Amino acid sequence: MRGGGGGPGGPPPPAALCYLALVARRRGSSSYPRRSSGRPRTGGRQRGQQSPKFRAAFCATCLVDQFYPEVGVAAVKVLRRLGVDVGFPEDQTCCGQIAFNGGFRSHAADVAKHFLEVFENEEQVVVPSGSCASMIKVYYRELFEDDPETLERAQAVGEKTRELSDYIVNVVGTSDVGAASEGLVTYHDACHLLRELRIKEAPRDLIGGVRGIELQEMEDSNACCGFGGLFSVKFPEISTAILDEKLKTIAESGAGAVVANDCGCLMHIRGAMERRGMNVRAMHIAELLAEDGTDG
Repeated sequence: MRGGGGGPGGPPPPAALCYLALVARRRGSSSYPRRSSGRPRTGGRQRGQQSPKFRAAFCATCLVDQFYPEVGVAAVKVLRRLGVDVGFPEDQTCCGQIAFNGGFRSHAADVAKHFLEVFENEEQVVVPSGSCASMIKVYYRELFEDDPETLERAQAVGEKTRELSDYIVNVVGTSDVGAASEGLVTYHDACHLLRELRIKEAPRDLIGGVRGIELQEMEDSNACCGFGGLFSVKFPEISTAILDEKLKTIAESGAGAVVANDCGCLMHIRGAMERRGMNVRAMHIAELLAEDGTDG
């Protein structure tokens, strides 16, 4: 375990090409394979070459796209190591959660409909975020409850959408991804992942499968970190008080790193730890699983 870790009254802005896709294109990178929206890939496989057992489209999420692209690269690395044929629809944008949580329901619906157009023809959708996966799997049903046609499409996409750790453990069927590192880590249960998706054991199983890593549970690992998106902006005093308790339990665990499945939680926790001089790394589970013992 090495290294550091449109206005409310107007129409929503047009969907922009995902930043990660632009980066990958500029760099000539194959980390994110290009794929046009809503169209499954055809051709391109050599005669006699066996089709992959698992095929999934990767949903980058806004925070990964804009702030933590290394998490997306790590997730794709792990999935490919497991033999998953990973695609990256370039037309993807936000799932609509930001507007939904802010009360801009019509804007959220427009963004969510674009998401459905991009991903509805994919076999599986993998998301490195419990909150975004919850938006797709749980809150789309509320968002489109008065639109039966779109609701049916949303439910279909929701059924084939999986958060990263859930996909690896319960679809691919393994908790050993071939990862190796060293040190003591603790784990933070992100609220949407635990409370909406009921995912608790899969991340722990994956951490336990990393050779050289010991998991030390913090006290109240299921307690909120205080982020909550707009909550931390609208209610900073309450957010900070909740965060203080989380930092206390992280420190008391004695771990050199805190692992979580959501970049929102990690951004909140990391910023506070850095400001307070805590010598603890905040890392996404994908980053830990991508390590192979040679990371410098």
